[in-house]
Amino acid sequence: MTRREIGLGLQGNKSPGDYAKIANLAEEYGFDVLTVFSDLMYQPAIVPLMVAALNTSRIRLGPACLNPFTLHPIEIAGQIAALDLASNGRAYLGLARGAWLEKIGIEQPRPMRALREAAEIVRLLLAGDRGGYQGEVFSVAAHTTLQFEVLRQRVPLLIGTWSPRTAALAGEIAAEVKIGGSANPVMVRRMREWVDAGTRRAGRSPEDVGIVVGAVTVVAEDGAAARRLARSAVGMYVDV
Repeated sequence: MTRREIGLGLQGNKSPGDYAKIANLAEEYGFDVLTVFSDLMYQPAIVPLMVAALNTSRIRLGPACLNPFTLHPIEIAGQIAALDLASNGRAYLGLARGAWLEKIGIEQPRPMRALREAAEIVRLLLAGDRGGYQGEVFSVAAHTTLQFEVLRQRVPLLIGTWSPRTAALAGEIAAEVKIGGSANPVMVRRMREWVDAGTRRAGRSPEDVGIVVGAVTVVAEDGAAARRLARSAVGMYVDV
């Protein structure tokens, strides 16, 4: 049977103390994964994730998702290596093309190529490869390497997308693909079809790539207030 995990996703709008408390509770109540969203203008996901890493011992931790247009792949590699070290090998990397970047004048040319190259650069840097990288979008000079201890030479990769083509890319190179803002089982079946186009191309098994779904959720004792807040929380993702 395929292993199922239950995760908790958090927005980057809380205090460090709040993240420590929530991470502790998530682990205490048996959650398998804690992710922090990396939405534009919220706290950088690495900050609450490091707090969570230092206040837990079991739960998997990662951002959902970083993008290579606002954060160069070498910076992504450094953040994930640091998180993996702080969490004693519990980190995963979430990558996506990014959203709302037009608000800050950042274009996203060739997003699939950028995602593929970002994942490759992260892999090479974590492995300590000093050969450099010359891609079509990104490049890294030879002998460029992370200047601190790297715990694992490879961390699991998650790609977030609604796109059939990017889902197929995830089927080629990722361990998981995340459907943002949905818990619809019909969408899971559709995403599996898209992902499997990539697993077939790469000679991988469909079981090599997990499907992650996440519904925007508000939890509160006041049900009416929670529903009002949920509507506003969902609204920001409509254009994505």
